[in-house]
Amino acid sequence: MKELFSWVKALVVALVIAFIIRTFLFVPVIVDGESMMPTLHNSDRMIVNKVPYYFNEPERGDIVVFHATETRDYIKRVIAVPGDTMYYKDDTLYVNDKKVEEPYLNEFKAQMNGVPLTEDFTLEEKTAQTTVPKGKVFVMGDNRQNSKDSRDIGFVDEDQIVGTTNFVFYPFNDVRSVD
Repeated sequence: MKELFSWVKALVVALVIAFIIRTFLFVPVIVDGESMMPTLHNSDRMIVNKVPYYFNEPERGDIVVFHATETRDYIKRVIAVPGDTMYYKDDTLYVNDKKVEEPYLNEFKAQMNGVPLTEDFTLEEKTAQTTVPKGKVFVMGDNRQNSKDSRDIGFVDEDQIVGTTNFVFYPFNDVRSVD
């Protein structure tokens, strides 16, 4: 009887630890679609780190998972944070009137043969705001021509962000860290 109680106690402790980890620290996510190509591929499996958003605000360049609807999460890159201005001109991102390098787009830009990957637009044209409001972020998929993002859905509330992700753990032959 004592041995059975010991096994039950170990199982309960393991379940509680798993619950805490999954609820408050990390959660697996499956990339659904091609909106983050070439950085992420359809069906990539990743670990979402929930910890940074308990203590910090999102940063430009973070790859985040957020609740887009009650039943669907999106994975996108943070382009602008509260207080930022931003626009695209000649396939170049400008945040607060400074050119921002986006090396993760180089592969797709090379395939475009001079055709812009990202159309020209201003924050105001897409959101009717000149700056990103407090508590919100502007996000875009890396596959700019095939992504439903803040250009379509508007700003993302920071409290809808589940966490950040930068580690692909499956498929096993493509385990990697992404930026």
